[in-house]
Amino acid sequence: MTLLIVSPILFPLLGMLINALFGQRMRERVVGWVASFAVIAAFAASVVLFVQLSQSHGEPLRLTLAPWITAGALNVAWGFLVDPLSAVMMLIVTGVGALIHIYSIGYMHGDPRFARYFVYLNLFVAAMLVLVMADNFLVLFVGWELVGLCSYLLIGFWFQDVKNAAAGRKAFVVNRIGDVGFVLGMLLIFATFGTLDFETVFAQVKVRGESLAAVASLITLLLFIGATGKSAQIPLFVWLPDAMAGPTPVSALIHAATMVTAGVYMMSRAHVLFELAPTTQALIALVGAITALVAGSSALRQVDIKKVLAYSTVSQLGFMVAAAGLGAYVAALFHLLTHAFFKALLFLGAGSVIHAMHAAHGDVDPQDMRAMGGLAKRMPFTFLTFVIGGLALAGLPPLAGFFSKDEVLLAAFADNPLVFVLLGITAAFTALYVGRQIVLVFLGEPRSANAAHAHESPAIMTMPLAVLALLTLAGGAINLPGGGWLHHWLEPVLHEAAKPLNVGLALVFTLIALGALALAWVWYRDAQRARLEVESALGRFLLSAWHIDAVYHATVLRAFYTLSTICSQLIDIGLIDAAVNAVGRSARAAADQLRAAQSGFVRNYGLLMFLGVIVLVVYFVVVR
Repeated sequence: MTLLIVSPILFPLLGMLINALFGQRMRERVVGWVASFAVIAAFAASVVLFVQLSQSHGEPLRLTLAPWITAGALNVAWGFLVDPLSAVMMLIVTGVGALIHIYSIGYMHGDPRFARYFVYLNLFVAAMLVLVMADNFLVLFVGWELVGLCSYLLIGFWFQDVKNAAAGRKAFVVNRIGDVGFVLGMLLIFATFGTLDFETVFAQVKVRGESLAAVASLITLLLFIGATGKSAQIPLFVWLPDAMAGPTPVSALIHAATMVTAGVYMMSRAHVLFELAPTTQALIALVGAITALVAGSSALRQVDIKKVLAYSTVSQLGFMVAAAGLGAYVAALFHLLTHAFFKALLFLGAGSVIHAMHAAHGDVDPQDMRAMGGLAKRMPFTFLTFVIGGLALAGLPPLAGFFSKDEVLLAAFADNPLVFVLLGITAAFTALYVGRQIVLVFLGEPRSANAAHAHESPAIMTMPLAVLALLTLAGGAINLPGGGWLHHWLEPVLHEAAKPLNVGLALVFTLIALGALALAWVWYRDAQRARLEVESALGRFLLSAWHIDAVYHATVLRAFYTLSTICSQLIDIGLIDAAVNAVGRSARAAADQLRAAQSGFVRNYGLLMFLGVIVLVVYFVVVR
């Protein structure tokens, strides 16, 4: 049992080690399939654990692998937990991760650092599994930091381009800012409960109840600061749109199945603490809704096919975070699950398009949607699967996104009118930018030589698209309204009451989505309109994502650079260097004076020796 519980982590680590040690001497295909089979094996092990868990009626499987830190009252072990919540996350990470690995074999073909790419990708999956399988906050934080490291390595994978290296650095730094809050939250948890173990902390919360309300508010606020970094919420969301600088499969892995889901998972895991802090929960719901609106509106004017999806991810994460803030954790996790399906499908579909545009050897940016058009005829399978993913994102029934987004909107409708309005407007924006993207990329006539000569991607890339499309089509059945399978499965952990389907609400938003898609078709059939709207004041405002990055540069970064300049000029050069240089000048001046005594004449040295002897004789004979 010990080996089985840790095997989902061990398999990707084994694949990573094999490719790290021998990858440079193996053929591309062998490297890719070693890494892919490692994650497929992790998925199989996760399925076995899932089955065992279901046979034990949700009774958690626990493993203490080894002691780690023992210092006074602090005792932390390498402990792992497989319960209904972690089992769902394990299946998402390994299942979607395996498809992305297989897709990468075709997408990364010919890259000079092919083996290194798969080493990083395997490590990413292993790190995410450590995060979701941890049985205490500190082991979770190890996985939390490892996925941050992997994101840095993969976002900046093509580091020879300065922009890619800067994007990786930006992701790393912004996430470290959020991690300060997470670390402070962990310290406060230990100071309050004397442990970092989930089971012990949550048991104390249930016993001590409302007496912990004040400290729980501060703990949850600090933990949420960490979540704003990992799950890309305002004000720390600015790294995620730049994360598309890495290879497209990396974007799919980060945006759909791993890193960005960590904050939502952490809040769901610690829901007992968050439920003691209604003020923090209200703030979380509002931040999530505002993030969804800002990012969703920004996606309306993006011209890069991946940036549309990147801002869409930020927006959909806002839906999940808002649901968690409303206490609708099952809805948040359900949307996390379906989003993993359709957003991975969309990113890999975008990668298929970019691959085809790049292979055509034209002179346009292969990611610029304004240079595309007419790809439906040239890439029919990619087009079909992309449309399925897009309509799921827009929230049309019976696709997976309809059911999960409806649960989030229903929770907001019942509990928070302001959040409901913000999310409702965002839902309309979502359907509009989905329609815009489909029209600009796939419909009409080709607007460049690249688009005119594009062709369908190889089977190694289209097969994962087919699987993800099927999951997107059928994924909504996992949690049908009124208490579906996912709700019952998570009930032992989350203890959340199910809500029935609000037919009127679902109908209204379905009609809104259809209307927005129709508007996109009418509006963007003239591709010139897409070019002109980006040049308007509103277009530039939304293209820059409300100028939030510019505000950071004008305030935080400029202040930081100014402070750095002051410190370097006044403290480093003016004080420290000046003091060190003064010592050197003093030594040189003393040496200059002493050097005068070195005349080079032997008679002078003899005279000095004679005088020295006289001085010694006088001292010992006369003085003493």
